[in-house]
Amino acid sequence: MRLLRFALLLNSMLMVALLSTGCSPSARSPSSAANISGINHVAGQTVNSFTVNGYGGSLIGNSCCIMLPDKWRPGLKANIQWEVDPQTAGNPPSYSDWDKYLAWEKSLKASFQKHSIVVEIPKYDQACGLTVHFLPCNQVKVTASCYGYGAPEYPVKEPLNMKEPASCPVN
Repeated sequence: MRLLRFALLLNSMLMVALLSTGCSPSARSPSSAANISGINHVAGQTVNSFTVNGYGGSLIGNSCCIMLPDKWRPGLKANIQWEVDPQTAGNPPSYSDWDKYLAWEKSLKASFQKHSIVVEIPKYDQACGLTVHFLPCNQVKVTASCYGYGAPEYPVKEPLNMKEPASCPVN
């Protein structure tokens, strides 16, 4: 009987502990789904694909979705991974010579470059989606701005069609 009472008491204490942790201030802050979009600022380079914290993005329109905290907090980061086609493989041969086409395709895929970077997400009052800006020298800027690229209030001012410099600074 003592063992049964002890087990019930222990079970009750465990339940109270579990229930109270969900109400503690350290519980995760509310988040909302936001679109992911990208803008390539580099002329002569194609961004084939990219992800933000594992969620896929798009350079044409918006992709859904990434979870962003409703309230910005310091230390909020985005892990960006992307693949670039430096356009060094040349034009494809015709399909009539299938072996040459397959060799070209293999060369094309081998020329793709993969990059990754972790960047701070700048302060926002309201998360209106996350836009990733691909800049020369494999640099990236992100914003959760509600304004569109080119609007005076938009925080990223770099122009489109920027040239890749002859050499990039070493980080």
